[in-house]
Amino acid sequence: MRWELPAERTSVREARRAVAHHLDSWSVPASVRDDAVLLVSELVTNVVLHTDSSRLLCEVALSADGPLVIEVHDDHRARLGAPGAPAASAENGRGLLIVRELAETWGVGPSHLTGGNVVRATLPLPPRPGPPLGTAPLSAPPLSAPPLSAPPPERRHQPARVGRAGR
Repeated sequence: MRWELPAERTSVREARRAVAHHLDSWSVPASVRDDAVLLVSELVTNVVLHTDSSRLLCEVALSADGPLVIEVHDDHRARLGAPGAPAASAENGRGLLIVRELAETWGVGPSHLTGGNVVRATLPLPPRPGPPLGTAPLSAPPLSAPPLSAPPPERRHQPARVGRAGR
């Protein structure tokens, strides 16, 4: 699954939500999903804060026999080097250290999709019985629409506004 976002702070939240949604729909274990959401959050934040990119691409992919692959592409033309170590008193600068600790593998290279850079990280998937992750029976409804037999969504009670009527 690949999607494009503007290189803005609000895109970090959107990327987290999209990754969580897709991985849940693929039945990825919650612990792997949570690590993937954190990785994407750190990588998208890096694009927003440390490049002059106007847009970014996020991609998550998995196969039946391999790891979960996460890629974040920017359109920043300068090649990125290895990150330096942050000062002990620094309040930020640890994003790629988090990526390094969580990911099975990770790296930076040129993006053939944007002409900028891509950071790629992989997360191992635990073995599990049954069909491969991300597969569904052919009779399954599309993910974008609820099943026809699903009850309507619950309505949450909205508290009444307190105030004078007629104003």
